[in-house]
Amino acid sequence: MENALNIAENAALVVVDVQKGFEEEGYWGARNNPEADDNIAALIDAWQATGRPVVFVRHDSPKPESPLRTGYVGNEFKEYVEQRRGKGGGGELFVSKSVNSAFYGTPDLDAWLRGAGISQIVVAGIQTNMCAETTARMGGNLGYEVVFAYDATYTFDLVGPFGWRRSAEEIGRASAVSLHGGGFARVVLTGEVLGGVG
Repeated sequence: MENALNIAENAALVVVDVQKGFEEEGYWGARNNPEADDNIAALIDAWQATGRPVVFVRHDSPKPESPLRTGYVGNEFKEYVEQRRGKGGGGELFVSKSVNSAFYGTPDLDAWLRGAGISQIVVAGIQTNMCAETTARMGGNLGYEVVFAYDATYTFDLVGPFGWRRSAEEIGRASAVSLHGGGFARVVLTGEVLGGVG
């Protein structure tokens, strides 16, 4: 059995791309983890209640057809995230990015974390296998202890090379296996994270 999860007093919750544009099912297709939004909200609440820092990341897509493009309503954070911004006492950072990794955004997330003496991050948000996974992988590469709250993320069905089609559930699980099995992050469920916040 793995050791109980200990969440550091100053661990940062990195909330990736929880934006209205991801509600456009016609664009993205079917998704997994229907409870993800509730779990993301619970994590933000727990972080703010215990005075831990929260990083809100927004994807500002340069693609004119993207539901996440700047100037479009889909670029905005979902209501439950917007309502929670500015509520915690543990410090807060807003990062804007146009690529998959929150570490390639403005302001510099790595510099902010290091400046605050933070060595552990918990990643949640959208999409599991895209921006959430890329942020987690890069965090691991940069030497952070990364916890990935799997059921506080979700993704969509996808078509890849050779006509390969995979469901959101398959893709999410593959992402979790790569992160956890590859040593980039410890993949856990939201309940485990909340239990470690104490």
